[in-house]
Amino acid sequence: MAQVVLNVEGMSCNHCVQAVEKALGKLSGVDKVKVELAEKKVSVDYEENQVTVDALKSAIEDQGYDVVG
Repeated sequence: MAQVVLNVEGMSCNHCVQAVEKALGKLSGVDKVKVELAEKKVSVDYEENQVTVDALKSAIEDQGYDVVG
């Protein structure tokens, strides 16, 4: 199990949090998602052999948010 913390711009409300959690939760290999709205961070526990960090970023960006850094 691996963990990555992504900086995400554009999230401003609980709807944003739910959209990101839902999009990441649909990916095979994602175990746990924690969105910290105030800190603009998304932490994801995932199986490295099932999903890539690029796929995680794409899922967030597909919801209209920017992954930075």
